[in-house]
Amino acid sequence: MDELLKLLLANACESRATIAQQLGIGVEEVERRIAEYEKRGVIRGYQAVLNEDQLDLDKVTAVIEVKVTPERGGGFNRIADRLSRFPEVRSAYLMSGTYDLLLFVEGHNLRDVASFVSAKLATIDGVLSTSTHFMLKTYKRLGVLMETNHEDERLTISP
Repeated sequence: MDELLKLLLANACESRATIAQQLGIGVEEVERRIAEYEKRGVIRGYQAVLNEDQLDLDKVTAVIEVKVTPERGGGFNRIADRLSRFPEVRSAYLMSGTYDLLLFVEGHNLRDVASFVSAKLATIDGVLSTSTHFMLKTYKRLGVLMETNHEDERLTISP
């Protein structure tokens, strides 16, 4: 992966001047490359990583495994695209293994997610089965530890 992209993944709020200095190139070159990545769709957006456990949110997140029948001529893509368009679906992935698709779904409460699964997801032609798992606590998200006040508990290695 391009070093510029690695720096943006680590901290997209970093100033262009600092990024340019770290890469040993000019600010204009950094801005040009970022604009090109955005235009090509490599960079799809910028987000802050939040510790949602510390916020008073009316929200429940579920991970849903979905088994589907692939469509002739479209494979998994058409049904994955259709599922991805629901506003409740925050992320969708094609997976290997027992289930075909993995969805991250948000609702205001358990009942909202259950209603989404029973009324919207399970009723779609091609959806064979689902398995829903509710997220209870987040320890690490997108490479960021949610609790940083703990001391390093690893054992010290001595010669």
